[in-house]
Amino acid sequence: MTEIIVVISTASAPEDAAKIGRHLVERRLAACVTILPGARSIYRWKSEGQDQVEEATESVLLIKTSRDLFPALEAAVKSLHSYEVPEVIALPIVIGSNAY
Repeated sequence: MTEIIVVISTASAPEDAAKIGRHLVERRLAACVTILPGARSIYRWKSEGQDQVEEATESVLLIKTSRDLFPALEAAVKSLHSYEVPEVIALPIVIGSNAY
């Protein structure tokens, strides 16, 4: 396993995703952020005290970074995000191209 991770997050609009992505790259918290607009998310959420199934169109952020930067990256995403509880999950990179 490498020290490189891919962090996944979502945003309600492409502009919000771009703001978050640019911030992370400019502050060297991420090497690259790929934004995939138009994702359709179906999820369970407690709204007004009731557990409901919700649906939304979102943009997915694929954030390439290293494990040691995750805490600062997570804090930055949370501070910039419009969601009450933003998705910030990391997946390990088992192997990858050395040149990349």
